[in-house]
Amino acid sequence: MIKHKAYRFRLYPNKAQQVMFAKTFGCVRFVYNKMLEDKIDYYQAHKMMLNTTPAQYKSEFEWLNEVDSLALANAQLNLQRAFKNFFQHQTEFPKFKSKHHGDKSYTTN
Repeated sequence: MIKHKAYRFRLYPNKAQQVMFAKTFGCVRFVYNKMLEDKIDYYQAHKMMLNTTPAQYKSEFEWLNEVDSLALANAQLNLQRAFKNFFQHQTEFPKFKSKHHGDKSYTTN
């Protein structure tokens, strides 16, 4: 049997790091919500699923280039997992992320 370990760290960032984290939290939430919105709109118009990547939004929203691209890629994976769970396990439809509710976090590699 494989035992998995997790490590949780408490960070004490300086001002520049706080700004970087805030930008990353916002960009990850924005990309997730934008991709979800585009998937919903495309499905309603064409009755087909849309495959998007965060890179497609970087030309229109240049401020996405300022943050970790792997964090944005993980937002895409999280949305794909939410849709997979919805279709396979009949869970709730993926919801938009709120700036005011939930813990602020992101995953990077």
